[in-house]
Amino acid sequence: MIVAIDGPAGAGKSTVAKLVASSLGLRFLDSGAMYRAVTLEVLRRGLDPARAEDCARVAASLKLDFDAQGKLSIDGRPGEPDIRGREVTSHVSAVSAHAGVRTGLVELQRSLAASWGGLVAEGRDMTSVVFPHAEHKFFLIASSLERARRRALELGTPAAAERIREELERRDRLDSTRDLAPLVCPPDARVIDTDGKSVDEVVACLLAHVRGACA
Repeated sequence: MIVAIDGPAGAGKSTVAKLVASSLGLRFLDSGAMYRAVTLEVLRRGLDPARAEDCARVAASLKLDFDAQGKLSIDGRPGEPDIRGREVTSHVSAVSAHAGVRTGLVELQRSLAASWGGLVAEGRDMTSVVFPHAEHKFFLIASSLERARRRALELGTPAAAERIREELERRDRLDSTRDLAPLVCPPDARVIDTDGKSVDEVVACLLAHVRGACA
């Protein structure tokens, strides 16, 4: 079984996807972590995130894998917490927009799904590009204000909510307007508005749809 979950930054996809995967006994794939890993290595090598060829070459050179808990490793080394740094966050949309980067990572994501025998995958193009024929497709949304509030609390910096909101809205624009695999909600994906809902409520909603369809 493949459960694909998309949505804008800060909509709660990762947390929800991990819990859904655990409940269903499936592996969890954080596609965003893979693009962050490439971005991190581009920056470490002193390369320009805007140079498509350089970014694609970096993506092809990395060995990316996940453990049973969904934690990413880069060439056998833990990717956390470095892939979550602010500089990586500032450049990941640019790096992930390059065709050479996406082609390689999409191929890897599909390969992992095949080797794992199914998964719960979250990202920006899981429902539209990577797994368009997934048995279950969800698109999580939330206002930029709510997403910024959550992210600020998660980082322990509630006073930074406004700055984070501006960063999230910038990423929304970049992700939604890029030429290749933009952030879109396919017509066959179920839209879940997470504003005012707890994580447990959102997880329960997704599981009800999945299990209802399987019943």
